[in-house]
Amino acid sequence: MARFIIRRLLSIIPTMFIIVTLSFFLIRFAPGGPFSSEKKIPEAVLQNILKKYHMDEPLLQQYGRYLQDILLRGDLGPSYRYSDQTVNELIGATMPTSIILGSFALGLAFVLGTLAGITSALRQNKWPDYLSMSIAVIGISVPLFVIGPVLQLVFAMKLSWLPTSGWINSRAGWKTLILPMITLAFPYFAYIARLSRGSILEVLRSDYIRTARAKGLKESVVILKHVLKGALLPVVSYLGPAFSGIITGSVVVETVFLVPGVGQIFVQSALNRDYTLIMGDIIVYSAILVAMNFVVDIVYGLLDPRIAYK
Repeated sequence: MARFIIRRLLSIIPTMFIIVTLSFFLIRFAPGGPFSSEKKIPEAVLQNILKKYHMDEPLLQQYGRYLQDILLRGDLGPSYRYSDQTVNELIGATMPTSIILGSFALGLAFVLGTLAGITSALRQNKWPDYLSMSIAVIGISVPLFVIGPVLQLVFAMKLSWLPTSGWINSRAGWKTLILPMITLAFPYFAYIARLSRGSILEVLRSDYIRTARAKGLKESVVILKHVLKGALLPVVSYLGPAFSGIITGSVVVETVFLVPGVGQIFVQSALNRDYTLIMGDIIVYSAILVAMNFVVDIVYGLLDPRIAYK
């Protein structure tokens, strides 16, 4: 197990290197640039700007300089559109907000989705099954820009239980987290509920489950100790990319509830062709995805001892 962990950690280095390299050149080959605008910039001014950001150098030299800044100083460079802030500052100011929102939302989705999947599997083709899966279908079908305003209308404007927008550093405090957390968790809850239901149904038909029941074990022990350990493997594999996606893909929820997260930065960087900010977004997103996949691989071995790492 220790050797596997070391090998997986070492494999992260070439993976990130390939991601950074491909992203750098693909972005530079795309049409347009950070200083392209409807209003034409005088050529002398444009050349001075390009020289300031070393963009007048050959592309390979720019790439080498960028790698050197990342490896030696962890510097993602200046933002071309937000001239008074660096990429590190922009991501550092917004990423904690998105991580808090995404972590709570995914935790809620995992707990409720797993419970719904267990209920549906144990009550197959009965009303709890139909109810849980109907809610899951709604979560998959209805977009977040519809779910969010509906929750605002009901719980904020009609019932006045919760604030319509804001964040936890405002006067409303942690109440501002509830509505965006539920909204963001809804589709992930739906996928986890469907995944866990199908997996639990498959495990319930296994020989070792019939053996456990034949030994006279309590149903709760069979479900918690034997069924869930095997049935949660597909859910765990889903949680890796889901965690990175829920953090960086929450732009709709952050816009609806005015949450100062990283989602807006991600979208604006692409619209503005802000090379360094796009690269910073890609590196952060990729690092989260690779790290979570690494964690998933480790948890796999803990959940299912039949999986051997050699």
